[in-house]
Amino acid sequence: MIDFPDNVKNIFDKLLENSIYPIVVGGYIRDFLLKNDSKDIDVELYNVTSLEQLDTLLADFGRVHKVGKSFGVYKLSTNEGEIDFSLPREDTKTASGHKGFEVTIKTDLDFSQAARRRDFTINAMGYDIRNKKLLDPYNGRKDLHNKILREVDSEKFVQDPLRLLRGVGFCARFNLKPTLSLEKLFRYMIEQKMLLELPKERVFTELEKILLKSQIPSRAFRLLHTIEEDFFFIEIFSLSTQKFKETMRWIDSAKKDLSILLALLLYHLSSSSRDSFLSKITSDKKLKEEIEHLIKFADTDSKNGYEIYQAALKIEIARLCDFIEVIDKTRGKDLKKRAEELGVLHAPLPPLVHGRDLIELGLQPSKKFTILLKKCYEKQMYGELLVKEDALTWLRNAFKY
Repeated sequence: MIDFPDNVKNIFDKLLENSIYPIVVGGYIRDFLLKNDSKDIDVELYNVTSLEQLDTLLADFGRVHKVGKSFGVYKLSTNEGEIDFSLPREDTKTASGHKGFEVTIKTDLDFSQAARRRDFTINAMGYDIRNKKLLDPYNGRKDLHNKILREVDSEKFVQDPLRLLRGVGFCARFNLKPTLSLEKLFRYMIEQKMLLELPKERVFTELEKILLKSQIPSRAFRLLHTIEEDFFFIEIFSLSTQKFKETMRWIDSAKKDLSILLALLLYHLSSSSRDSFLSKITSDKKLKEEIEHLIKFADTDSKNGYEIYQAALKIEIARLCDFIEVIDKTRGKDLKKRAEELGVLHAPLPPLVHGRDLIELGLQPSKKFTILLKKCYEKQMYGELLVKEDALTWLRNAFKY
């Protein structure tokens, strides 16, 4: 038996009272069998005769949001979290890309038919709430036990290019090995350049899961490396054997910080190659800047206070140290120790003087005003000005000329 939170049980009871049969599907069942915690509950509802009735029943438990009427998907937001409800359906491919499907809701489908549209056998299991039993029409539990990743339907599988990235991600996250038939499907999708059909946001989401949810992220990249040589991930796979192995070792040992992991992944690339890769996965300017700053300041000299102060203006030194320690543990620890001594491990050096101090002296804001404040801060970082009075004296003298 699978136990559920009390609020979820109450929803199930209400649905059953109204002859609607809930089946919990997908990742929640997979994670339960793996003894992993999971908060994402997806429920497929059978014997629904009235969508209006379903709206009313779910609304008693929280805020209901319909994700497109034709998709038959409801998101229920409760105080304890979000639950996704859907109706049995069939998907028909009508256009390229991850969303190029025509969805047909079919309330008369049995679970086996409805589960046929799913990607992998380990995700095609369900738990029948009414009868309290596991539904496993494609032997997903056996595949999970044997550490195998297998497609449900080869014809339907290649219709969605996102499944390639999801597949290598599952292999990394759950230490699975794809079947030979699945590897062939992966290669076909690569040959057809199907990843180019995906919006960069979807690619990024799967890459993020690989890096943050996998104990050994390199498994995904090594698997991708065996099925593609010079296509979507060409920048990384063009590295020398030594640098590729080093990069894989780094991402396996680093802390789960996305910017740090991406910076390690791209560390050995040229600036232009980094730009090329990042342009395919994200438009997030802040993330790109963080990655560039981590790489740029990776060689910060722990003996040079001015360099450390400069780096602290662009990136939190504590995170920079986490990044450097993966590459060179001793150098990272030395930098951390020195940054703590300088008081800039988590924030930049506070300026000795601010604009308001000069205004109190009777000086008027001007272009020279800004330039001299900047020069004063530079002298502070070089260690030439140590206290506020010395800084104010220097500024008074500077304004005379």
